[in-house]
Formats: sequence, C-alpha cells, structure tokens
Amino acid sequence: MKHILVVGTADTKGEELCYLRAAVAEAGGRPLVVDVGIRPPSCDVDVARTEVAAGHPAGGGFLSSNDRGDAVSAMGEAFAHWITARDDVAAVLGIGGGGGTSIVTRGMRALAIGIPKLMVSTLASGDISPYLDVADIAMVPSVTDLAGLNRISRGVLRNAAFGIVGMARAGAPPDPGRPPVGLTMFGVTTPCVTAVVAQLRDRFDCVVFHATGTGGRAMEKLVDSGSMTGVIDVTTTEVCDHLLGGVLSAGPDRLGAIERTAIPYVGSVGALDMVNFQAIETVPARYRDRNLYRHNPQVTLMRTDAAENRQIGRWIAEKLNRCSGPVRFLIPERGVSMLDAPGMAFYDPAADAALFAAIDGTLQQSSDRRLVRLPHHINDPEFSQALVASFLEIIT
Repeated sequence: MKHILVVGTADTKGEELCYLRAAVAEAGGRPLVVDVGIRPPSCDVDVARTEVAAGHPAGGGFLSSNDRGDAVSAMGEAFAHWITARDDVAAVLGIGGGGGTSIVTRGMRALAIGIPKLMVSTLASGDISPYLDVADIAMVPSVTDLAGLNRISRGVLRNAAFGIVGMARAGAPPDPGRPPVGLTMFGVTTPCVTAVVAQLRDRFDCVVFHATGTGGRAMEKLVDSGSMTGVIDVTTTEVCDHLLGGVLSAGPDRLGAIERTAIPYVGSVGALDMVNFQAIETVPARYRDRNLYRHNPQVTLMRTDAAENRQIGRWIAEKLNRCSGPVRFLIPERGVSMLDAPGMAFYDPAADAALFAAIDGTLQQSSDRRLVRLPHHINDPEFSQALVASFLEIIT
C-alpha cells in the first residue's frame, strides 16, 4: 500500500494528527503526517511545513508573513503543487477548521478523481460547495471543535482513520475496457440521453453528468485531464443560467475544455428553454412576470424568450467557433425539452426559432465543424439516432 497522507495544521491540531497517525497504522495503513500549518508544529510530523511551502511557485517565503489570510491562501496553493508531484499517495485524510479545511481541500481538489479523499472539518455541516467544487471529497462533521481530543472527537477521528484505510485498500475498480464518453442530461432530456446510452453502451463507457452546473464543470474537468475520449453534450442548459442569472451555472468556461483539448464533440440545445431558480419566491423581481413553472417546491423554471435565446445561441456558436477538433451540433427543430412540446408549459416555436437562427447565423461551418438541423423533437428516437450517427462519424 502507498502512503495515506494525514494532513492538517500541526501548530493547532498536533494532538489530533498524532492520534490519527496511530489509528491509521492500527487499521493497517501507512500513515504520513503532513504539516500545512503556518507556524511551528506542536507535534512530530513526517513532512515539515517548510517542505510543503517550498512547492509554491514563488517559494516558501510566505511562512514569515504577518498576514495570516495571505499565508493560508499561499499554503493551499503550495500544498496542491506538492501533493500532485508525488506518486506515492494512496489516500488523503485531512482535518481542519476554517483555515485548515481551505488548505487541505485545495490540495485534494488537485488530485485525480478516484483517489480517496476524506476531510474531517468543523465546517462540514454548512455550505461545503467552495471546498468540494467538482472533486470527489467526502466531508465528515467533526461535531466538536478540533481543539484537543475528547470522548466525541476520538470516536469521529477513529472512524475516519479506519474508513480511509478501507477506501485505500479497495483500490480502483476494474477497467471496463471501453473508451469513456461524456454525456450531459437533465430531467427534461432524459429520454434522449437514455436512448443514446442504450445505443452506445456496448462500445463505450457512457459517463452521464447531470447538467446542474457542477455536472458540466465535472465533465469538462475530466475532459481537460484526458479522461474522456469524446463528448455528446445533449444538454447545454447551464449556459442559460450563466448568461441570465440562474442558480445552475457552470460558469463562463463551459465548453472551454472542448476548445483546449480539441476532443471530438457532438452538441445540442437540450433544455435551452429554461433558467433555473430555487423556490418561486426567490425568482428575481425582474423575472416575476415571466412564464414560470414550478418544477417542485424548491425549483422554479423560467422560459427563455426570443431575445435571450438569440444571446444564448450566439454565445454557444462563438465558443464552438474556437474549437479546432471535430464538432457536430444538432438542432431538434420541434422542441428542446419535455416542456417544449405542443400543449406543454414552455412550448414556444418563435423563441426556439430565434435560438436556432442565432446558432445557424453565428457558427462558422467547415469540414470539421458542421450544423445539422432535424425535423424532430429532442426526445424523439430519430434524434437520438442522429446524435449517435454523428458521434460515430467523428470518433472513428
């Protein structure tokens, strides 16, 4: 077994780090205590803070800074550089309060998906999205503060130690032996994506991402890392939220990985008829008189109009114009989601026409970059078949 890194700020969490080192060893792991503190440690460590700090591109001089905030930020960057340079990491077990959690999870986020990462934190019962982003980090509430061992913290930390050893021993799952392809799906495009997967699963390892902002970012992170051989981006709805202020934005770098890697890409306009908000009372005042649909008590959808669709269409096409790899973009002219069909809440052919025209008028077509318009709804079997045919054309 490689090393299980036990990481924390040894100036304030020394007792806990020593306890975890013993517990990991008792469970059968090979612990290595890594100090990411700013001040001198209060316990014996295996990797000194100065060694970690030296991984910062500008060196470890920040350890002498009087600005703790700047030093914590710099140590997080240093730890990310230090940990990704190692090839002996079986798993990472971190502990921390506010500063420690920020430092340790920054390094965890830099590691490949699949390496076990477990963070025991005083912040784990609140909003942890800034610490996780799109990484596979498991967070455990410490329950008590990490300010010395007690009957509660001993139990929490011991469970974490034995848990991380079990994760490390499990190892990676068997390789399915098929090349991975990323797909994006929303509830309202599920029939389409399900049909695509059914047609491809014998030849490809189909990795489906929920287009909720984090899903799109996770897919593109894997594309950037070389973990995908192609993408079928049926559901580009996150662009609506990015441009119009919804809550499920993947940010301005959506489609950025496609440009950077030139990966074979098939895209579509799935769920570009909607912007996502939370409960209906959270919808911004400027949108209160719009076509709103209560998906459930916690989720409210807003129908995009023609002007917004022109903006969305141009944004997507301009992104694709910068892609040098093979691109196929398919438009289902009879509707882009379950709600965009005759008799449904978001059926609006004029708004759709504006979207399609904006893409058609902006996309610079070539032998490698093609737009295909089809007289089908996005969830029609014929449209999923066309997506598959386009993908097989550019992937083989």
